[in-house]
Amino acid sequence: MISPDNPFAAPSELPYELPPFDRISDEHYRPAFEAGLAEHTAEIERIATDAAEPTFENTIAAMERAGALLTRVSGTFFNLIGSNASEANQEVQAELAPRLAAHSDAIHLDPRLFARIDTLHERRADLGLSPEQLRLLERVHTDFRRSGAGLAEAEQEKLRKLNGKLSTLQTRFSQNLLRDTNDLAVVLDDEAELAGLGEGAVAAAAAAAGERGLHGKYVLTLTLPTAQAALESLENRAVRERVFTASVSRGNRDNESDNKAVVLEIARLRAERAALLGYPNHASYVIEDQTAKTLEAASGLLERLAPVAVANARTEAVELQRYLEADVPGATLQPWDWAFYAERVRRERYDVDTAALRPYFELDRVLHDGVFHAANRLYGLSVTERHDLPKYHPDVRIFEVRDADGSELGLFLMDYYARDSKRGGAWMNNFVDQSRLLGKRTVVVNVLNVSKPPAGEPTLLSLDEVRTSFHEFGHALHSLLSGVEFPAFSGTSVPRDFVEYPSQVNEMWQMWPEVLANYAKHHVTGEPLPAEQVAKLQAAEQYGEGFRTTEYLAASLLDLAWHRLGPDDRVEDVQRFEAEALDKAGVAVASIPPRYRTTYFNHVFAGGYSAGYYSYIWSEVLDADTVQWFTENGGLKRENGDHFRRTLLGLGGSVDPMEAFATFRGRAPEIQPLLERRGLGNA
Repeated sequence: MISPDNPFAAPSELPYELPPFDRISDEHYRPAFEAGLAEHTAEIERIATDAAEPTFENTIAAMERAGALLTRVSGTFFNLIGSNASEANQEVQAELAPRLAAHSDAIHLDPRLFARIDTLHERRADLGLSPEQLRLLERVHTDFRRSGAGLAEAEQEKLRKLNGKLSTLQTRFSQNLLRDTNDLAVVLDDEAELAGLGEGAVAAAAAAAGERGLHGKYVLTLTLPTAQAALESLENRAVRERVFTASVSRGNRDNESDNKAVVLEIARLRAERAALLGYPNHASYVIEDQTAKTLEAASGLLERLAPVAVANARTEAVELQRYLEADVPGATLQPWDWAFYAERVRRERYDVDTAALRPYFELDRVLHDGVFHAANRLYGLSVTERHDLPKYHPDVRIFEVRDADGSELGLFLMDYYARDSKRGGAWMNNFVDQSRLLGKRTVVVNVLNVSKPPAGEPTLLSLDEVRTSFHEFGHALHSLLSGVEFPAFSGTSVPRDFVEYPSQVNEMWQMWPEVLANYAKHHVTGEPLPAEQVAKLQAAEQYGEGFRTTEYLAASLLDLAWHRLGPDDRVEDVQRFEAEALDKAGVAVASIPPRYRTTYFNHVFAGGYSAGYYSYIWSEVLDADTVQWFTENGGLKRENGDHFRRTLLGLGGSVDPMEAFATFRGRAPEIQPLLERRGLGNA
């Protein structure tokens, strides 16, 4: 039994069942998980042993209703592990990971439960189910089959052990990475070493040092990808090299946070598990359940794009080499030089200085007059800040989102500032999933890692951070606009290679003239971003696509290389394997490392993107085609937003995603818009 004083003991009484963060302490999680696991186990046992003949209601719907307490505590705990981790909760995470894996296995490998599901699946055509009910039954049956429900008892026991070990290793990878990322932040003694950074960035570096007790110094913290934003501006080449070296050293220093052995074991166990389930490798297992369907289809797209992208990147490199030699005669272009000289080309050729644009991108204006404004014009949404609700961190802001008719849609939490307790990168997650069955509406959070300015100073975003704000809110919209019956289909509960599609579409409004004019105003004078600057930004849009596409493809192909391994393949050296994989794929460009290298590739070794990092460009095929549709149909119009919402965005996973796309677009997707966007011709 859980104490009634535990905040997770009953559903939150706050609006939209927002977790009562002001009442939650670290000591509440362990007992809540214990009670949640026990309660869910008992509920599943009742379903599995029900004497009545299996029906959709007493089996499938009952499973959807089960596990309320476990869902409540998990939704809060795992969000905060990523965004506001404590040492105490990291210990709980390490302890829980194998137990939660075992709990999932106990459900999916229960022969009594699978027999009921299998019976319903065989009779599905005669059950009179609604389309969403039928899809859920088929989804549950597929999940159980892919989780090993059909294996013999001895094989199931082996699968349980593999899943337990993997959950522990994946947790270790992420915790190692967080520690090493914090440890490798670059400490500088002299402000002169920061020459080239804007005033805001220098102040943020001083503030970051102060938070670490390093008063009088400056700290450049690391973001998740290889490329660090400061490299665009830092004039001191030696400092640029220090920042780059710190970035690529994460998880690869032979210290207590080293991830090389962890990676080797994860790759080996995933291959072993795939073989046990009847697949040649982990990638084939994962992709079978995505929209790509086959490893060959996913890798084929990457391999088609790689030669043209690399050729474009090499052309860009020749030009950057000339700029470097003018500054440092005899020097060879290095990865820490690329962003700096690419920015110089941008300034000289297109007269675009991205650092000088920051004063036009003040955070509140970007949100209210950009991100939220576009959502209002497209979908009729209104967004109002709530100051009366508890937060999990003082930097978090909470907004209520209502539909065009004033009805409640949910809460949107915004957690934008970097801190040592937060993992790098940007993401969206739900605290509460929308479901008509359970009477729940969405509580969703967007998490970024923007440098926090000193108190009283405005938060000025980079152009990339503005894009990320639109992107992540696209994920939030996918959840907020969800109108499904079952929580299994809520919002972003779609195949991994489809989930990025709606968020990538939402990026288009960043530069849409009407939206840009509404938010891109100088934070002091209120003057709009000059029209000539807008024109220059648009002219410069394709510059650097060779680099961007190559670094992305390198990471995607590296992901697939690790997950093509079969159970009998053995890798002894992580760095050698990585180098050989990139060379074999034709994306080994010395001055362009992958967006993520193996030892800090959190997406695939700790997140949910294993054998799925290709998803971004796979989704971009749909995204570019959709942007073309919006453009052809008048762009930022309510009827366009309503059509997108009705045919696709509001349906979550309740329909086949590619069928939803065809309904929205009127045909299957075409790749040409993507090739044109990325300057890849007819790749």
